[in-house]
Amino acid sequence: MPSRSDPFDDIERMFDRLSEQFSNVDPVEFGGRLSGPAVDLRDEGDDLVAVVDLPGYDTEDIDVTLPDERTLRIAAEREREVEAHEEGVYVRSERSHEAVERSIRLPDPVTEDGTSAAYENGVLTVTLRKQHPDDEGRSIPVE
Repeated sequence: MPSRSDPFDDIERMFDRLSEQFSNVDPVEFGGRLSGPAVDLRDEGDDLVAVVDLPGYDTEDIDVTLPDERTLRIAAEREREVEAHEEGVYVRSERSHEAVERSIRLPDPVTEDGTSAAYENGVLTVTLRKQHPDDEGRSIPVE
């Protein structure tokens, strides 16, 4: 008698396939909510330029990474303390911790060479050099 497959294994495989298919979907493109700061991404020929509003952060609060050649990750974290007092008695004392993060799937693979980031007046600009097909597998002369 032939053995029957476990229906739970079939369901698990189906969820794995769905998860894999949706892992690279940008929720904003499909009417979803934005998680993290808004990003404008421009294609400027040899470069992709990402512009991100991060008001109130200091340069050292911002972390920009390329986890792989098609993903840009931007994270920022800060702590704030606000104190107001009147003659030694607190009228108000507040502390907050804020952290934002956003990963963006890039339309083209990029390389770390030629990539730069600048932060001025609350606006982060990341310039990413596109990877050209002839960049891969190129022979390096030995001198």
